[in-house]
Amino acid sequence: MRKRIVAGNWKMNLSLDEAMALANELKVKIDALRGSAVAEEDNPLPEVVLFPPYVYITRILDMFSGYKGVWVGSQNCHHEEQGAYTGEVASLMIRSAGASHVIIGHSERRSQFGEDDALLARKTKQALKNGLTPVFCCGEMLPEREAGTHFGVVTEQLKNGLFWMDESQLAKTVIAYEPVWAIGTGVTASPDQAQEMHAHIRKLVAGTYGEPSAENMTILYGGSCNAKNATDLFSQPDVDGGLIGGASLKADDFSRIIQSLWTT
Repeated sequence: MRKRIVAGNWKMNLSLDEAMALANELKVKIDALRGSAVAEEDNPLPEVVLFPPYVYITRILDMFSGYKGVWVGSQNCHHEEQGAYTGEVASLMIRSAGASHVIIGHSERRSQFGEDDALLARKTKQALKNGLTPVFCCGEMLPEREAGTHFGVVTEQLKNGLFWMDESQLAKTVIAYEPVWAIGTGVTASPDQAQEMHAHIRKLVAGTYGEPSAENMTILYGGSCNAKNATDLFSQPDVDGGLIGGASLKADDFSRIIQSLWTT
């Protein structure tokens, strides 16, 4: 059965005091959702994964200690286990700090830091080796969408960066489709566009690993998803949640996105 997930990528934002205040607000909002009339044992809240900056991970973990259904992850990891890589953070360190997830291949890492599929495959291997759940990002740029090559672009990203793994490793992985032209722009893929690509990704997984693996694969949408459009996006059959950027920095908006996935 697919996990339904709402993930919040805080990126390089917030002071420590602001991050702690946001986390505290989120606790209050999530508690309110759990106590609402819709809450039933057979209808649990979606899983929530928070991705704060590295330096806040342990503080946010402490705040949600023992809090069922809320996880904390890292926005990135290095592709080596350890070594002379000043300023970098290894998967082993992230896991030993208590985090559970890591974002791999976010479009900002690809475009601003030149990370290619081969490097992302190495990062994913390190993440899995150290017990982290990779949230592997894929997506096309605007010229690729306009040229009609977007399916091919995403296919290559997944084949080169992800499809080296075996079925058991794939089962521990989440895929996030994020059209680059929709990230931080306020422009969102339409529900039909999101569904079309998510269905394509699921078909790729089925063709490589079989229908059961495809049916159980969680595929998130990322790209200007917000409290207003979340319900329409999450109503699509192959969209299992969202990797949320800017809207995750506002507790009210983020909780409304959680509620949208929960009640869709």
